[in-house]
Amino acid sequence: MKSNPASFASRFVSALIFAAVAAMPAMAQDKPKEAKPASAKAEKGKASSKVFHEDDSVRIFEVTFKPGDVGATGPRPLRIIRPLKSGTLERTFADGSKDKVQFKAGEVKVLQPESKPYTPKNIGKENLVLYVVYVKAKK
Repeated sequence: MKSNPASFASRFVSALIFAAVAAMPAMAQDKPKEAKPASAKAEKGKASSKVFHEDDSVRIFEVTFKPGDVGATGPRPLRIIRPLKSGTLERTFADGSKDKVQFKAGEVKVLQPESKPYTPKNIGKENLVLYVVYVKAKK
């Protein structure tokens, strides 16, 4: 059986029209807005964070402390921390007292709410990366 060039052309054009019609709904949709990372801009000497999820009950984020970096000062709610990279934080409280908290990669720490504000600082020689879940108080 021989193909007729006219028959082939009509099938080809029909297939193109079908493909174009099928693609129309996808082309008509608005392009999604580019997701902007919900992370703090990296400032020299300050810890950087990347927020994965936040709602009325929890805030889930990752924070990276380079050697010598300090974190935000303030009270902290109940939180679950899982270090992705090991390290040591020195916490300096408003009254000048200090303590050290060791973090070992892979362990899970549940830290109770801190009513006394403090400033954390990475006193190690390596980056410290923490995966943190803040449990917000119910309003």
